Amino acid sequence: MRVIAGIAKGRRLQSVPGDVTRPITDRAKEALFNILADFIGGARVLDLFAGTGAVGIEALSRGAAEVVFIDKSPAALRTVRANLEHTRLAEQAIVLRADAFKYLAGPIEASYDLIYVAPPQYKGLWAEALLAIDRRPAWLSTSDEDESGIVVAQIHPREYQDLPVRNLVEYDQRKYGSTILCFYEVAEGQ
Repeated sequence: MRVIAGIAKGRRLQSVPGDVTRPITDRAKEALFNILADFIGGARVLDLFAGTGAVGIEALSRGAAEVVFIDKSPAALRTVRANLEHTRLAEQAIVLRADAFKYLAGPIEASYDLIYVAPPQYKGLWAEALLAIDRRPAWLSTSDEDESGIVVAQIHPREYQDLPVRNLVEYDQRKYGSTILCFYEVAEGQ
């Protein structure tokens, strides 16, 4: 696992000890950031269920303004902090030990251009997180051109289901081996 592009290109990232996380593969991460290429510069990013921090660190390496990393696992947070120090990207990062759902239910102090959701598999947590964001779409930024921030969920194909969202709409889906990336934005008129 490494940083693929940007100012920290080629730096290797540590994994979280044990098997509680499922880091994104370099192939899927590269594809994700190819899709987000024009979007990520200057973006404010929320990396929910951060794990190793690989997605948020890739965003910082490619020019994101700030990334907030959320995880409740002390081992994951130690790994995120070590990876941020190793890549020299810690200054633009905020690392918080928090339950993702309590964070999403809390006050919205600022919105995000990208929210990345990659929780532990097969527990329905991705759907729960998407529905929490759907209930409070103010988590996503809006611009003068009626563009909104986006949510990307990383899931296993067996986990996928249509969600009863009211404020978000799935506008794209990509499959890379055993990973599906589902892209959501605020529905028009919301």
